[in-house]
Amino acid sequence: MSKKILMVIAPQDFRDEEYQIPRQIFEKEGYAVTVASSRLGVAKGSQGMTVPVDLLLQSAKVSDYDAVVFIGGKGSWDYFENRDAQRLAREAAAAPEGLLCAICSAPGILAKAGILQGKRVTSFQREEALLKEKGALFTGKDVETDGRLITGNGPQAAEAFAKSIVEALKVKQETKL
Repeated sequence: MSKKILMVIAPQDFRDEEYQIPRQIFEKEGYAVTVASSRLGVAKGSQGMTVPVDLLLQSAKVSDYDAVVFIGGKGSWDYFENRDAQRLAREAAAAPEGLLCAICSAPGILAKAGILQGKRVTSFQREEALLKEKGALFTGKDVETDGRLITGNGPQAAEAFAKSIVEALKVKQETKL
């Protein structure tokens, strides 16, 4: 069975630890990580981390991955109105399998994609009003899971967010056996 995770980061100002900590956890658990962004080349985090981009958002196919993970930071705001990011979020939400995940400000992308109606979510506090306006049930927890949707509220939750994703993927794989 392939074990693949797509991590979506902004080309500029993604939150370093929200990317780095989950990626380390995913790879330790044997997942291959692909990084998608709106530009190829090297993405730069808000604290100086640089990450090579593997794939353009517009080329990403949800069916190729076990999870799609949107990383926060102020750069994620650029994706609030990005058609490719919203398409990816909608396709991941509609897929029969796989997880849709977002941390910090990135749940705002999901809200703008119109897929959070009636869903329990958390995010960076700045996005609370947007999430509620789009019909989400904002909990404010560090990590929130609602079915195949997992959200985290910021850098301090990066480790718990990643572990929740890995745990949900393990449960999914066990039910397939």
